Amino acid sequence: MTATTATAPNTGRFFELPSFADVARSEWHKFHTVRSTYWSLLAAVVVGLGLSALISLAASNHYSKLSASDRAKWDPTSISTSGFGLAQLAIGVLGILIITSEFSTGQIQTSLAAVPKRHRVLAAKGVVYAVVAFVVGEILGFVAFFVGQAIIHANAPSVTLGDHDVLRAVIGGGLYAAVLGLLAVAIGTIVRSAAAGIGILVALLYVLPGIAAALPSNLEHSVEKFWPTQAGGQLASVYRAAHTLSPWAGFAWMAIFTAVIFAVAVVALRNRDV
Repeated sequence: MTATTATAPNTGRFFELPSFADVARSEWHKFHTVRSTYWSLLAAVVVGLGLSALISLAASNHYSKLSASDRAKWDPTSISTSGFGLAQLAIGVLGILIITSEFSTGQIQTSLAAVPKRHRVLAAKGVVYAVVAFVVGEILGFVAFFVGQAIIHANAPSVTLGDHDVLRAVIGGGLYAAVLGLLAVAIGTIVRSAAAGIGILVALLYVLPGIAAALPSNLEHSVEKFWPTQAGGQLASVYRAAHTLSPWAGFAWMAIFTAVIFAVAVVALRNRDV
């Protein structure tokens, strides 16, 4: 098999283009050598774990005061991993920053000069960050689950990973984080601004779903069912809420939405100056 080659500008000489594996290694090196990435991920884990523990403690202490109908809807898994709702913001923000920082510093020009196939750069960056987000999401999910169940068990019914759909829900947090990381990288590539990207991310995760709650019930239910981040989040829940897609269908819909946005990001990176 022959290597892919290109012609160096102004020299007429051929050089071998980096493979996807080469580009991925380069992106991983850039990612893990920046100290701020560790602090951002550590903040996501610490905040997520701390909030999950506090919510688990408060919920379990209040369990004895719940009505019979509320006890029937008791979901120890979601309670113990509830801190992920805030941790996802840190994961998304970092995904935006790892690409917008290259635009702001001009480093993206060096990256694209070394790898003329621009889609390869973006794909490698997206894959690297998706893997990191998945690992962080799984660590957060499993640790929060075990800590939360230990807290809940003292005053209220708890669950184990062997209970129905519990393991799927805990693993689902990491899968959701991976897709969210890809979506954040794509948004950052399209807007090229950290402030704009973070604003869009916050709107996607919190603002627009909140506004939907004020809509007439038929419209509200449609938004709840098909809003990408809400649909994808069903994978991390044991119990299916009303007016939602099934866990895997919702996650598939979020993945499709992310793939479309990522394709738009690839086209934008290819067709404009950086």
